[in-house]
Amino acid sequence: MRVLLIEDEFKMADLIRKGLKENGFLVDVAHHGSDGLKLALSHDYDMIVLDVMIPGIDGWEVLRRLREKKNLTPVIILSALDSLEDRLHGLEIGADDYLVKPFAFSELVARIQTILRRGQTVTASNVYRVGDLELDLTAHRVSRQGVRIELTPKEFTLLSLLLRFKGDALTRTRIAERIWNLDSFHDTNVVDVHMRRLRAKIDDPFEKKLIHTVRGVGYVLEERD
Repeated sequence: MRVLLIEDEFKMADLIRKGLKENGFLVDVAHHGSDGLKLALSHDYDMIVLDVMIPGIDGWEVLRRLREKKNLTPVIILSALDSLEDRLHGLEIGADDYLVKPFAFSELVARIQTILRRGQTVTASNVYRVGDLELDLTAHRVSRQGVRIELTPKEFTLLSLLLRFKGDALTRTRIAERIWNLDSFHDTNVVDVHMRRLRAKIDDPFEKKLIHTVRGVGYVLEERD
């Protein structure tokens, strides 16, 4: 597996590069946004690990241009920017995952492996589907069986998270970490409340259910027989 790392901090980049090599990855490194974009567009990578605050064009712009060029390579953002708005922005413009610095290297490897196993990439039109459910990130539209479903911004973000990790059981804590600021988040019951509201719109009007509770774990979105 070949990984492109775009990171301007030389010490950090070297540590990540060495760690990924020890885990069997081939790693190319770019320290500048323009150089990273050029590599990403001229070579086939299995994964891109992208810092946001890099010289030249920043990570947001690198990601935006990749998706604009219909480059579907999975992208994990690494950033010290840890606000909810930054995390949501990264996911909305096409990142597959967002990891806040400082982070445990083992978690980075685990997230890379999870995405690669899933084989899921951002589609050219940012459209995600499971069964008859469709979510369009660009148009900010959700429909099922062709019927448009109106969601609140929080419900839309929650559904997009479930779709990105379709088939994977997400713990309540993991959902809370992605959707809310976990540092000030202590009551995972709010996850259940929002999930019930989402199910009322996504599942209740339809015979086939897509959002399932995994007892003792959390939730998974998948099509079941």
